[in-house]
Amino acid sequence: MKQKLDLQQWPRLDHFNFFSRFEEPYFGVCVEIDCTRAYDAAKTRGVSFFLYYLYQSLKAANQVTPFRYRIADGEVWEYDAVHASPTINRPDGTFGFAYIDYQEDFADFIAGAKAETEKVQQSTGLIPAVSGENVIHYSSMPWVKFTSLSHARSFSFKDSIPKISFGKMTETAGRRSMPVSVHVHHALMDGYHVGQYVDLFQEFMMRE
Repeated sequence: MKQKLDLQQWPRLDHFNFFSRFEEPYFGVCVEIDCTRAYDAAKTRGVSFFLYYLYQSLKAANQVTPFRYRIADGEVWEYDAVHASPTINRPDGTFGFAYIDYQEDFADFIAGAKAETEKVQQSTGLIPAVSGENVIHYSSMPWVKFTSLSHARSFSFKDSIPKISFGKMTETAGRRSMPVSVHVHHALMDGYHVGQYVDLFQEFMMRE
């Protein structure tokens, strides 16, 4: 479900009008997330670390309202929930697109995510997911500890979907960490909202 925002009552109307005119309205940040406890929790539960942090990220994003905003025909729509459209790596070095429903229950999410992951890994091609706008585009590069990141973009396509990427986990002095890149549409949110997402994601990754 979704509902249309009353733009005339929206405190960010001027920001929306200003950034909507940009050829490149996205801005991005890279942060480092402590994943020591999250990695141990995933191993204890016997689940993929990737699916574990994907769940925590999606949970955080759903709690920050602007991450559920999307632009369509000059209007802003708020979705009740957003889901994951991640890239799934295959043993042959290729990847495919997937669609994973967000489920508040961790076990339900993992069950659905595992089934979708296996389906993509056993297939070929990109498998474009017919998932609509209420997703977040996720990607994982577990081979690279990046400090910055850019995305391939088709500027003729008016996109407003957030893009979150995860990098290589490394260990220093007994603590594990990984880089996370967040790119969002500036007409829909600001650094304040990205900060809210980052803080929530880090909080969830610190829980058992």
